[in-house]
Amino acid sequence: MFLDKIRWFKIPFFLKFIYTKGIFNLSREEKVIYLTFDDGPIPDLTEFILEQLSVYNAKATFFCVGENIKKNPTIFQKILQNNHAVGNHTFNHLKGTHTLNDRYFENVRLCEQMLAAHGLKQETKLFRPPYGKMKFSQYNEVKKTHKIIFWDMLTYDFDFTLTPEKCYKNAIKYIKNGSIVVFHDNIKATASLKFALPKILKYYKELGFEFKNLSL
Repeated sequence: MFLDKIRWFKIPFFLKFIYTKGIFNLSREEKVIYLTFDDGPIPDLTEFILEQLSVYNAKATFFCVGENIKKNPTIFQKILQNNHAVGNHTFNHLKGTHTLNDRYFENVRLCEQMLAAHGLKQETKLFRPPYGKMKFSQYNEVKKTHKIIFWDMLTYDFDFTLTPEKCYKNAIKYIKNGSIVVFHDNIKATASLKFALPKILKYYKELGFEFKNLSL
């Protein structure tokens, strides 16, 4: 599909009219940035992220895949112990538009069970659809129990055709007050994330920004 081949560093405007209850950004009045990390937890890279966040006293939100929590429970505990927020990213990283509703809902439920089984105590349930895609029928059902979190800046740290430096420069170009920013604790994102994340933390801290988690 043609639209799938476009790099949407900023969220496509039309999605805000489709997913009217989705959250794309927070207040533009405050110098706050909301970093989010999808697909983990995994060894090494999630721990690198946690170390960098700690250096800058930054909080973030991790949208975790249930099977990765199951494989890496100790790393998941480190996320919680550092007071970051955690959200549901399905159990098997399913693309909603390619998945039957019953299977999709069961996968969301399995991830939620995994989060709870490993100690997550979060009053508001957060959900991000893998690939940012879900059927409207899936959206309507999941929004009954979760805040559905999209973004207004996607770093494309997973895209091998984008250099780490370009990943960083695009982030600087598009991030603004209240931005929800997507990175990935995913092997494919390693080079760009390790290059861009420390620089972004340093750059915006020096400008007086705070990094907060999504405690909605």
